[in-house]
Amino acid sequence: MQDYKTGIGWMSQQHPQLAKQYNAFTEECFREGELSQKEKQLMALSIALATQDEYCIIYHTKGCLDHDASEQEILEAVGVSAAFAGAAAMSQGVTLVQECLTDLSKPNITQ
Repeated sequence: MQDYKTGIGWMSQQHPQLAKQYNAFTEECFREGELSQKEKQLMALSIALATQDEYCIIYHTKGCLDHDASEQEILEAVGVSAAFAGAAAMSQGVTLVQECLTDLSKPNITQ
């Protein structure tokens, strides 16, 4: 996750207006609305799994945890993704997501 934060920082220096607009857009997409932020993070995790985006899998697994999604809710999102994207989504769900659940659930994680 630190690699992503570093990359966004670099992009913000190189193309500040683009980064600003992108950040504003994604913040709006993930704000509380008819769907809760937890529901949106679970959706994003499913999409990240289906598209095999490892950085987003990690980022949105953390987002799920930050919005109090249970391990069971996260694993159900993995299942939904696997129903659409098959073995590739399932393999990431039972490896990378499980690793994130273990690592990101530990106390004293630096943000």
